[in-house]
Amino acid sequence: MSETAIQQRIRLALGRLPWVRMFRNNCGKLPDPRTGRWIEFGVGSPGGGDLLGWRTVTITPEMVGQRVAQFVSLEVKTATGRVRPEQERWRQAVERAGGVAAVVRSVEDAERALGVTDYERDCA
Repeated sequence: MSETAIQQRIRLALGRLPWVRMFRNNCGKLPDPRTGRWIEFGVGSPGGGDLLGWRTVTITPEMVGQRVAQFVSLEVKTATGRVRPEQERWRQAVERAGGVAAVVRSVEDAERALGVTDYERDCA
């Protein structure tokens, strides 16, 4: 299965969960047609995850009842796909900052990275 197909399946599966929102992050670079200079685009480029978003979590005990959005970055790879050094640096930076970052190769990997329970999956 292609990376694009895996990514689409993950987006559809996570899109059913009301506490998760993920968006496609197109990263790359193109030459500016006026100047010829290369312009990088995408969040975290180079190395930003393929899917970016958040999961809603409830903080306890001093902030009981408050909900916050925790940043999520998922790098989608095929079964044999390799993680580039800049992608690994991005993953580590997100984790150091308190976000969730993972390399995922399936819907199950993505759900595991986000801590999705069987109950939440079945209720979605």
